[in-house]
Amino acid sequence: MNRFVTAERALRTAAPHQLLDAVRRVLAEQYAADSVELFMADYGLTVLQPVSVLPDTLEPVSVHNSPAGRAFGAQEPFIEGLADGLVRVHLPVTVRGDRLGVLSVTLPGGDHARGCLKELAEIAEVLGHEVVVAERDTDLYLQARRKDRLTLAAEMQWQLLPGRSCARPEFELGAQLEPAYAIFGDNFDWSATADRLMLYVSNGMGEGIEASLLTNLAINALRNARRAGISLADQAALADQAVYAHYRGRCYLSVLMFDFDLVSGRARVVDAGSPQLLRLRGGTVERVTFEAQLPLGMFEETDYVAQEFAVEPGDRLVFVSDGVYAVASPRGEAYGDAALARAIQSTRLLPAAEVPRAVLRELTGHRGQSVPNDDALVVCLDWRGRPA
Repeated sequence: MNRFVTAERALRTAAPHQLLDAVRRVLAEQYAADSVELFMADYGLTVLQPVSVLPDTLEPVSVHNSPAGRAFGAQEPFIEGLADGLVRVHLPVTVRGDRLGVLSVTLPGGDHARGCLKELAEIAEVLGHEVVVAERDTDLYLQARRKDRLTLAAEMQWQLLPGRSCARPEFELGAQLEPAYAIFGDNFDWSATADRLMLYVSNGMGEGIEASLLTNLAINALRNARRAGISLADQAALADQAVYAHYRGRCYLSVLMFDFDLVSGRARVVDAGSPQLLRLRGGTVERVTFEAQLPLGMFEETDYVAQEFAVEPGDRLVFVSDGVYAVASPRGEAYGDAALARAIQSTRLLPAAEVPRAVLRELTGHRGQSVPNDDALVVCLDWRGRPA
């Protein structure tokens, strides 16, 4: 039995809370690893948090200026030279484009490290899949992601999300919410099949638990309709009825809904509220507008109509909530389309998964304070189209 198969079997048979112990043991036995550490990206995407059991723990490392952060950002293994002929190999832990963290392995350098690199990268990928499955049965990896305590509203919102990034041959998606540890109403959701991608960007009214409850009701109503195979416009109508039945118009939720055909690039769109879309095409950023329709739950039995929209290979679509484009500077100037266009241009060389965090950093500079007064949501979709 070769050593990769041994490592893979060790991870697949380990108890959910013992994945790190299993990978440490097998990498020491099969790859002469001196030490092995697993770091999870925190909710704010600012640090990589060590997976460990208190009080035995390591310090977090920066996503921005550390060897592990370099591997996380580039999504490529990075080899860090150490003393005594050792190296530390930092390996992205990623599942279908969703960037979870980094596996750091210390082992002998030279030919040994180079000969191990491909298999170690594959082991890190297997570990990522096992972490996702293990999170159904243990809080260990979710606890490792937080550098601060989440508010209850934020806990509910993060549990509602599909992930923070996703990659397919036809597209790449990335998204981020702020303030990461105290969000309440903004949300995103996506689901892909062989030939379709459905994407929702939502902005719920209110604050705290009430905003989170509203968003949970609306998103689950949309999912329920989507999973029943109902069209986009009817999904909106059924979710509208669910929200109105509970709140009777007192609370409502804005949502921008897309149903993309992965083969043709044609999409059907329902614009029910405030989230905005900007498109980068051929070096030019422009705002894309649709026929505005009523937010979900504002009135009883609202009818929704889907509009047509098309994307081309190379397009970048950036979706933002009102907590981005309406944010005021200390002088009272709204962030607006011009600043958003500059931010999209300045981040055009970054992968889709990196763009939301970069745009939100620029927003912080405009706002002039580190803690926002409202939720801020950025979703980036890079469209490649179906390969020939």
